[in-house]
This record gives sequence, C-alpha cells and structure tokens, in this order.
Amino acid sequence: MNQALSDLLDLLDLEQIEEDIFRGQSRSAVVPRVFGGQVAAQALVAAGRTVPADRHAHSLHAYFLRAGDPGAPIVYNVERIRDGRSFTTRRAVAVQHGRPIFALSASFQTFEEGLDHQAPMPPAPDPAGLPTSAERLRGYDHLPSAVVERFLEAREAIDLRYVDEPPYGKYGEPRAPHSQVWFRTDGKLDDDPLLHVVLATYVSDMTLLDSVLLAHGRGGWAVGDVVGASLDHAMWFHRPFRADEWLLYDQESPSASGGRGLGQARIYTQDGSLAVSVIQEGVVRVPRES
Repeated sequence: MNQALSDLLDLLDLEQIEEDIFRGQSRSAVVPRVFGGQVAAQALVAAGRTVPADRHAHSLHAYFLRAGDPGAPIVYNVERIRDGRSFTTRRAVAVQHGRPIFALSASFQTFEEGLDHQAPMPPAPDPAGLPTSAERLRGYDHLPSAVVERFLEAREAIDLRYVDEPPYGKYGEPRAPHSQVWFRTDGKLDDDPLLHVVLATYVSDMTLLDSVLLAHGRGGWAVGDVVGASLDHAMWFHRPFRADEWLLYDQESPSASGGRGLGQARIYTQDGSLAVSVIQEGVVRVPRES
C-alpha cells in the first residue's frame, strides 16, 4: 500500500466523539474546497458505523449544500431513521462552522436471494494497456504545471485511467457525451465490505460530470472555460465488488439545461458484473465575459 492510500484511509477513519456523532478531518482537492467525494465517503462511514455488521449499504442519496472548508474538521451527526427486519435507514448531516454542508440518507440491507438480471457491460479496452494519470497529465503542455500537480496529488491513492482523452485533454469541439474510466485503489484493502463501498463513493465524484463537458467541447475548471460544483448524488450498490480491483466507470450525460448538467453511470467489475449505478447533477456554468 502506498503512502497516499494509507493517508486516504486515515482520512476516512472517523473519530467517534459521542454516540452517533463523528468527526473527520478535511483536506483541499483540485479546487480550493473540500472534495465532494470525501464528504460523501465520510458521511457513509459515519452512517455505516451505526448499523449492524450483517447489513450492507445498498443505496445512498445526498445533497451538497455548501462548499466545505479544507482547513476545518467536519462533524457528522447521524440520525437512526429506521431499523427494520431487513432494512436499516440512516441520515447523516455534515456540519462545519455551525452550518450543514452536506446531507446524506443511506439504506442498508441484510443479504437476500432474489430475481437477478443486469444490463450488459459495454465494450472497453483492457486497463493495463491504458496510460496512467501521470502519463496523460504530464503530456498536456497546455495545462499549467500547478494544475497538473494538483490533479496528480488528488489521485495519488487511486489508479484512474481514461479510455479516451478527458475533457481537459482535448476540447474546443463537441464530442459524444460519453466517458469511460477504469479505476482501483493503488494498493490492497482489507475485506470490510463497507470500506470498498466507501472507496467507490469517494471515486464516483471525480469524473461523473465529464460527459456534460464533452457534449459542449468544454475542458472544465482546469482550463477555465466552465465553473461548477456538485449539487446532488445518488448511488445504488447492486452486487459485491472490491475497490482494489479494476472497475469500469461508464458515464454519460442525457441532459444539460438551466446552468445544470446531469451525469449517469454504471460501474462494472472486470468480469462484467454490474456493481453500482450512479446519478449526479451539478452546476455547470460558462463564465460571463468581463
């Protein structure tokens, strides 16, 4: 396990300060605020620590309310909404400086047998043959070196490989609103199912709105042709998976309007099992001419 992954796991390992109250640390992301995936992952950790071990997360629904301050800790207050025979529901609110910055509802379920079908995995090249993030980013002469280094620092713990050029790598002309990345943690994890779900939640906020940018030939914040932020985020965990093994994140955007863009995605294991479905809406605005 590399140091960056060890540091990320420490970041997600919350301190319990009272019954159903947890505290997490913060750090800045590629933009000068707390990375939304970090807050979502920490909130899921907080919720999961109040649930029996035999109940696994099967869905989450969340709203990003305010930008997080990377210089301050985040307190997570968990509310025990329901404990049923098969399902458990929790609500977690993240608070900084006395104000909520994020709210998450998560549901957990005991294992059950049932009907089973899935959408087939789309074609994708083998991840081993794709450039690493460092190989791609260091080849972009149009990106400032500080931007490249912030991207690489933010992804040190995750081996994330684009199938095609990311929005900031090739922009100016619209492309199909579809993006694929392979990802896995850069090191092995233990067998705790919640940990793997939490790591997938963390990564899911990194690239989901890329397809919105592609549809309009925009490069994103890295080149300054849009400004934006995540608004809400939903995930459904269908089948077991490991975040330390390759996962295909197949993403598309069906709509953008009103200063908002919608991304939807499916995450598949390398052997073709549909593991997760994801939907996110974000603010995507074109800067006004001064």
